[in-house]
Amino acid sequence: MKGKKETRQFETEVQQLLNLIINSLYSNREIFLRELISNASDALDKLRFKSQTDPDILQEDTELKIKFDIDKTKKTLQISDNGIGMTYDEVLENIGTIAKSGTAAFVEAIEKGRQEGALAPELIGQFGVGFYSAFMVADRIVLTTRKAGTDTATRWESKGDGSYEIEEVVKEARGTTILLYLKEVENGEQDFTEEWGIRHIVKKHSDFVGYPIVMDVESEEPIPEKEQLQDSDGNPIGEKTRKVIKEETLNSMKAIWAKNKSEVSEEEYNEFYAHLSHDWNPPLTKLHLKLEGTTEYSALLYIPSKAPFDLLQPDRKHGIQLYCKRVFIMENCQELMPEYFSFIKGVVDAPDLNLNVSREILQQDRLVRNIRRNLVKKLFELLEKMEPSEYDKFYEEFGHVLKIGVHTDHENRDKIATLLRYNTLNSPDKKMSLKDYVDNMTPEQKEIFYITGDDATALINSPHLEHLKEKGYDVLLMTDPVDEWVVMGLPEYKEKKLKSAEKGEIEIEKDDTAKTSDFTSLFSFIKSKLDDKVKDVRASNRLVNSVACLSGDEADMSAYMEKIMKATGQSPTETKRILELNIKHPAIEKLKALYENNRDDASLQDYSELLFNLAVIGEGGKIENPSKFSQSIGKLMADTL
Repeated sequence: MKGKKETRQFETEVQQLLNLIINSLYSNREIFLRELISNASDALDKLRFKSQTDPDILQEDTELKIKFDIDKTKKTLQISDNGIGMTYDEVLENIGTIAKSGTAAFVEAIEKGRQEGALAPELIGQFGVGFYSAFMVADRIVLTTRKAGTDTATRWESKGDGSYEIEEVVKEARGTTILLYLKEVENGEQDFTEEWGIRHIVKKHSDFVGYPIVMDVESEEPIPEKEQLQDSDGNPIGEKTRKVIKEETLNSMKAIWAKNKSEVSEEEYNEFYAHLSHDWNPPLTKLHLKLEGTTEYSALLYIPSKAPFDLLQPDRKHGIQLYCKRVFIMENCQELMPEYFSFIKGVVDAPDLNLNVSREILQQDRLVRNIRRNLVKKLFELLEKMEPSEYDKFYEEFGHVLKIGVHTDHENRDKIATLLRYNTLNSPDKKMSLKDYVDNMTPEQKEIFYITGDDATALINSPHLEHLKEKGYDVLLMTDPVDEWVVMGLPEYKEKKLKSAEKGEIEIEKDDTAKTSDFTSLFSFIKSKLDDKVKDVRASNRLVNSVACLSGDEADMSAYMEKIMKATGQSPTETKRILELNIKHPAIEKLKALYENNRDDASLQDYSELLFNLAVIGEGGKIENPSKFSQSIGKLMADTL
């Protein structure tokens, strides 16, 4: 019996996305078939996994497969699977709407590609809208699905024209069937009702799928002599062959990770990566290994060439699928890969795992921990052996994620540190390793200097670096927010302490203590006038040309860290900073003379505030009262000119 039925409208953004998919002139339209096969394979994986703990869910239908049916007369193409299926609500969640976090980014990427004349097919898989790619070739799509273990089925239908219908229906068996009513074939376009075309696409994109992909094909077979028509003398007459329909398997089903490396072509590696990741960009590199002995497993891991759009989203899935004896266990296996390698895509097949393993068991499983340790070790070796140009491409895409490991993985901290790259004061256009930095240090330099902020140009011109520049010391320019956590997790490298250029004392050379003491009284006066803003006023050994800067004590939060916390909605405890003044600057010497001649001069208050504001501006900060600051500068100009 039929149940509820309703018609729903797509949201405006979703309809915009559909229009782009349908009309964006993708040259490689066959990708829709790969996406539908991949979805069917996922549904079979989920059913197979569930059957490990609930064998009855399969009932009599134990032969898992994906099937194509072609009807040239009706111009339809149908793809079916007997996988896990979906409920009514799951159809609404997974098929009825695609207004998820990536939709806006997808629309933006498509529009940008159209403007630049470079529409990329990888966008379809990357943004998780593979099902809708079928609208490139179909005028109408009908999806019928029944969840395993339930009696009710759901039918979803749409022409991609702004609305869809969804209703409860009857379906004899579990699984999902997608019926495509194909568009008219124009000159030069592929006809997806041709058997040879389907064979070619499956072989090219999905040969390694672990379930039979089948199709009924017509062929001829000899008619047995005893079944042939015979004349009066018993001699065969008429047709000697007959046409029959046979189910043909189109894919080899060979698990690519189980093969020897010599048996797999580069094209096969790339196609498996596309199937696994829904990313049509070829991977940057791969790691294919088999380990035998105490710990046995096979692994095929890929480093993508491009970072996904959602790389830094908290709910993003890890890319490792876990198998046991080629039986799918789970996707998004975080236990096999640390967070700083979350962009790695791949498969791990561990034959000694319990098929009924849960995430809680995985966290305690010694085998899983050993596999993780070995994989991480192999990935470090892979990165360390990369050609510099190839590694530069990797670091550009994933360096900011790799840095997370410095703070979170103490065991591998030194290995990660070796892989870090930074622009520096002396190398602003080319990133440098920490090893190269140390090798280039002058003999008298004892520390690795760094400065953090969100703009490299502003850092290069920071007053904090003036004395370091004069000495010829290089400085790491740290412009990623995560760098603040890097320096917390990496106190030293190669026995050289990492030292902030804006915090603590910079002991490049000894101060002229006698001269500094001459300014003690003036500095105490300025501190009293700025007591609500600074915790101390002292002579600077950072400055050469500038008159003032703000610094912090060694353990203080940096100005950039405070800015990051405020930008993320946090309210850090306000830390008063130190106002450093350049006692060799003429302005400070004249201010000292003015103070000694007339300590009650009202302008001393204004000059104190002016010095503080100059220090704030010098590090790219915002002053509290820009109007008053402007008036003070105007008055100074008038008095001077």
